Amino acid sequence: MTDEPNALGEYLRARRELVAPEQVGIPVVGVRRVPGLRREEVAMLAGISAEYYLRLEQGRDRHPSPQVVEAIARVLQLDDDAYLFSLTSGRPRRKRPRARREVLPASTARLVDELPFPAFIEGRYLDVLAANPLASAISPRLVTGGNRLRDVFLSEAEQDLFEDWKRAAAALLAGFRKTVGRSVDDPRVVELVGELSVASPEFRRLWARHDIAERTGAGVTFDHPAVGALHLDREKLAVAGADGVMLVIYHAQPGTDAAERLTLLGAMAAAAPVDQHATAAAGPG
Repeated sequence: MTDEPNALGEYLRARRELVAPEQVGIPVVGVRRVPGLRREEVAMLAGISAEYYLRLEQGRDRHPSPQVVEAIARVLQLDDDAYLFSLTSGRPRRKRPRARREVLPASTARLVDELPFPAFIEGRYLDVLAANPLASAISPRLVTGGNRLRDVFLSEAEQDLFEDWKRAAAALLAGFRKTVGRSVDDPRVVELVGELSVASPEFRRLWARHDIAERTGAGVTFDHPAVGALHLDREKLAVAGADGVMLVIYHAQPGTDAAERLTLLGAMAAAAPVDQHATAAAGPG
């Protein structure tokens, strides 16, 4: 037995509890004592023995074959099995890692300032590494030194920005989990997860689900007190050579009211500080 965290077992348990028997063609008779699928049902559907699947969940076997991983991913109805594969790859025992220090090149920070759109840099830990004034004019928490996870889960003001902040928080956390991958023992990840687990019941619930998703763009609507509704597109673009660091840009379709209002907001931000209280109707920041 190993004293390392059993990330594979935790993930398998969390995901099988989210799959209803009816989804995989298993009729439900009587009262089931466990949510989702039973271990033996996953094993049967994956074509492996119940004893072997039990060893996987208990952490007694952490290196199943690619065929077994693919079969389990199919049973658990995973849209993306890359994360499951990452939990099963072998790695040597190693010393406790140091936190990754994210250093933003001066040219990238300068680019953010020069962009004519609201823009900020989001690190792999969802820290705000840089933000231009127009981004801060849209949301007062989009400033260098902020952290998107802390803002969404711990700040009531930030939660008020979203029409459905729980959906936004779930998407943000799934993207974070995808980015950090197996680095759950990274000191910075441990710090964030520990802090948020203590302070936020919603974070604890979502973290236990082990959801993962790509950090992608989406449409977002802000209700800004100075210029009114802003229907914007949000892009998340990977910064080359910086693992997990992304350039986030908000922009409006040319010729729309949103484009005119965004131009007005830019003029106001350039002239003087604005009242930075906005209400977002969709999508995490």
